Amino acid sequence: MAKYIFVAGGVMSGIGKGVATASIGRILKSKGFKVTAIKIDPYINVDAGTMNPIEHGEVFVTEDGIECDQDIGNYERFLDENIYNDNYMTTGKVYQTVINKERNLEYNGKCVEVIPDIPNEVISIIKRAGAKVNADFVLIEIGGTVGEYQNILFLEAARMLKISHPKDVLFILVSYMPVPEIIGEMKTKPTQYAVRTLNSAGIQPDIILARSIMALDERRKQKLSNFCNIMPEDIISAPDVKSIYEVPVNFEKENLGNRILKKFNLKSKKSDLKEWEALVKIIKNSPKPIEIGIVGKYFESGKFTLTDSYISVIEAVKHATFAQHKKPNITWISAEDFEKNPASLKNLNNFDGVIVPGGFGNRGVEGKIKAIKYCRKNKIPFLGLCLGMQLAVIEFARNVCGLKDATSAEFNKKSKNILIDVMDEQKALLEKKNYGGTMRLGSYRCELTPNTKSFKVYGQKNITERHRHRYELNNQYRKSLQAKGMVMAGLNTEKDLVEIIELKDHPFFVATQFHPEFKSRPLKPHPLFSEFIKSSTKKRKKAS
Repeated sequence: MAKYIFVAGGVMSGIGKGVATASIGRILKSKGFKVTAIKIDPYINVDAGTMNPIEHGEVFVTEDGIECDQDIGNYERFLDENIYNDNYMTTGKVYQTVINKERNLEYNGKCVEVIPDIPNEVISIIKRAGAKVNADFVLIEIGGTVGEYQNILFLEAARMLKISHPKDVLFILVSYMPVPEIIGEMKTKPTQYAVRTLNSAGIQPDIILARSIMALDERRKQKLSNFCNIMPEDIISAPDVKSIYEVPVNFEKENLGNRILKKFNLKSKKSDLKEWEALVKIIKNSPKPIEIGIVGKYFESGKFTLTDSYISVIEAVKHATFAQHKKPNITWISAEDFEKNPASLKNLNNFDGVIVPGGFGNRGVEGKIKAIKYCRKNKIPFLGLCLGMQLAVIEFARNVCGLKDATSAEFNKKSKNILIDVMDEQKALLEKKNYGGTMRLGSYRCELTPNTKSFKVYGQKNITERHRHRYELNNQYRKSLQAKGMVMAGLNTEKDLVEIIELKDHPFFVATQFHPEFKSRPLKPHPLFSEFIKSSTKKRKKAS
């Protein structure tokens, strides 16, 4: 039977439960075990597709088209495994499933109650996810912070699973240890309260991952041990690091993997983190920078810059850059700044490469189009993703093909030249205001055009990539675009849709309708990002 490890958070959110869960998975995998991971989001939303990216972070998309939390992306990147439907649940999804079962008389006329039927459904999903991949370990990250009303039902499910399988369930608390500047001392009291709150839900943590700006000292470990009823060796120091990829290595220095196996009375089948350790060395010892600009709009929250909206793009850039033994310097560029001050476009010359990622709505669109035009005319390596491709087509149509009113139906349905439009089946959904989970989602095939840059980069004719969008390049304009030099480098032949566009006579000008960033892994950079970084490196060498 699989072993289940629940990971909960204490004191506050945003302390790295997802990275901690992914790192534990990587460690256990390195010891020869089959591992999968589940994320529980305590939202009424059925999936993450309708959540605001500034508030919740990136919407990650799996191979089978589930719109989910960004932590699923962390799991895939650290485990180098695809994650599927049952590995992501929300309060809304669980309730919807239970209500549908009740309507179908699957409870045989019984009264359906919050307790125990909701926790039982959660347990059923957890077991199904583990069985689907025959996992030795199932890691379950419970979103939010202990003490919040929203996640109490999931903690109850964890407690119930522990009662029925006492030897197969482990609890890990990721808790924050503040160091108030005015005091200058690491404080344990918030974590003590977090443990007591978890105790009130009937759960005693087996291991505490103590997050802080610095490593724990022995005095702090002893204090937590005394007040939290836990052995000192089960309190793992988790200090801030410059790269999340250091976390598994740091955990192993504290013997976390073996502590987990000992509690389950298991022995390591092997122990091999060599590739991961080599990656960390490269990250730490790559002084030569590559300057990459990302032109977006989902990273401003008041006076703060939040990067979670584009986390997969960021990580894909890092993977490709690390593979070149370079250091990525990523700058966030507000598209709206180019609209207010077009003269600031010349600042793009300071970058070795520019990315325009995905997004929705018309805010900042004209600024992105101006940035794309500048990159095209000034030979700056450019990579467009989803909306980035659509805007690259619009820019080309306006400024090369002479269609000055070229636009997307998303921005202006009344224009004569709608270069980007929705398919008929999507129009029907929009008319019914059916938005959730109804885009072109998940993995689709793409046939690459021979003798194109994309064909050479991938090294094969047929590929699959992940999508999340409604709008497509309008095929009525394909010949006009091609006549002026735009290359249709990749097509979905089943629906006759353009997936990749390129420009010749440019160091690197490639844009994709799909999201290649979702398939990039730390030890396996995505080929398009790799080629983009190589082109950016060449630009830097020429400039110097």
